[in-house]
Amino acid sequence: MSDHVIPAPQVHAIPTQDGGTFPVRRVYCIGRNFAAHAVEMGHDPDREPPFFFQKNPNNLDASGEFPYPPHSSDVHHEVELLVGLKSGGTNIPLETALDHVWGYGVSLDMTRRDLQGEMKKMGRPWEIGKAFERSGPVGPLLPVAEVGHPDQGRISLLVNGDLRQDGDLNQMIWKVPEMISYLSNYFELAAGDVIMAGTPSGVNAIVKGDVMEATIEGVGSLTVTVI
Repeated sequence: MSDHVIPAPQVHAIPTQDGGTFPVRRVYCIGRNFAAHAVEMGHDPDREPPFFFQKNPNNLDASGEFPYPPHSSDVHHEVELLVGLKSGGTNIPLETALDHVWGYGVSLDMTRRDLQGEMKKMGRPWEIGKAFERSGPVGPLLPVAEVGHPDQGRISLLVNGDLRQDGDLNQMIWKVPEMISYLSNYFELAAGDVIMAGTPSGVNAIVKGDVMEATIEGVGSLTVTVI
């Protein structure tokens, strides 16, 4: 018998390639992790300490559809490598950081850019622009045993067949082991945590009816329709 005073929220999970599910505990997203994207957003691309924001676990959505969100007229796509952790801890050494990774997938960090911009001007948090419902379309996670630890390879996004974003994982300013180690100095990481590893340049607006096709070499592809 449960002592909960309301029904317990359902654990949110995303699919794995073998038909299983990966339960999500937390979602960490790194900002401006590709130099060219930092420039297009009006920032200096020089390596500086990383910064992170968060989405909610149930923002991640594997339905293949992205509902255009309310209260925005400028929603942008951002293709990203998603990293799923099988374990964690605090103060994780750089040299053992990858031991905590279960697998990798393709994801999109959908952004209400107009609302995010308003928050930036007022010095307020970004969640209203980043952590809205179904703002993180995802494909299935692939285990490390199958894909290894991808640190190079093309990352791209097409909209209605036209190339919008095009980069390489080797252009990431902060690499996956560095992100894990850095985060663990400020948070206690654990199994079920995911990291969205940043986007290359070319972010742009989408409209209802658009079809987005995100691809990461060696990891897979993800097709999402804006509804």
